[in-house]
Amino acid sequence: MTSTSPPPGLARFNGLAEHAALAALHEVCASTAWARRLLAARPYATSEDLYSAGDAAMAELTAADLQEAMAGHPPIGRPKPGDPTSAREQSGMAGAADDLKAEMLELNLAYQERFGHVFLICATGRTGEEMRDAVKERIGNAPEQEREIVRTELGKINRIRLARLVEEEARTMSTSATASVSTHILDTSAGRPAAGVAVRLAARRGRAAEWQALGGGATDADGRCKDLPALPEGTTHVRLDFAVEPYFEEKQADAQQDAPANRDSGTGAFFPEVTVTFAVVPGEHFHVPLLLNPFGYSVYRGS
Repeated sequence: MTSTSPPPGLARFNGLAEHAALAALHEVCASTAWARRLLAARPYATSEDLYSAGDAAMAELTAADLQEAMAGHPPIGRPKPGDPTSAREQSGMAGAADDLKAEMLELNLAYQERFGHVFLICATGRTGEEMRDAVKERIGNAPEQEREIVRTELGKINRIRLARLVEEEARTMSTSATASVSTHILDTSAGRPAAGVAVRLAARRGRAAEWQALGGGATDADGRCKDLPALPEGTTHVRLDFAVEPYFEEKQADAQQDAPANRDSGTGAFFPEVTVTFAVVPGEHFHVPLLLNPFGYSVYRGS
């Protein structure tokens, strides 16, 4: 008997509050018209229904909508700092030789001068040489022809990002047998998210059990750690370890004149590591933010 229920990650996306779903779609594509059309078509029965809706919405974008969508993409070879999505998609340029990077920069500038927007290509899986050859080939296109090529490339990128969105939702969702965990970090001394902080996750089944290291990730430009592993069934306690000292070494907030001297050899962090342990129950999601400054921190269960 075939189940008619959507897969777990898609079911979670279907159930997100409107503002949260719209924010997730904007991370896929910067076009407001595209995101709102996909939002209006929820719920989706299958992942392919979601991808097809994305294709249909892309086909109907106006020239202005396309311009808005392209504005969300950095030039090839220059991913936005703190943007793991762009860096991952453009990994083919990361290890390119300096002369290739310089050539790509010149081609990007020439392309942008001709068409008025960045050169856009679905870079996933492409080498630096392949992307260079593509911009050389396309720079002679008529503007109308190039606009439709851009539409096609955007559609490819959106499909990849939608698939990743559904996969991430599946990894973070709770079930009747286990809980799920998420976190974000706010640097209260600077009034902004703390990016690049390494986060490790561990779990145990019962107070007397051994801790099981599950892995971890790092916070993105929004201070969120989206790569935390799923919890094993039967987890009763979770431990999050935040490596905050390297963050303050690289991005120290302006010191307050009346702040006490740092007792940890001037590293910029009185607490070089922060460990938070909390209890969980199956079937619930636990969002535990960290509010951080060089001399203290606080945590709470958020939503």
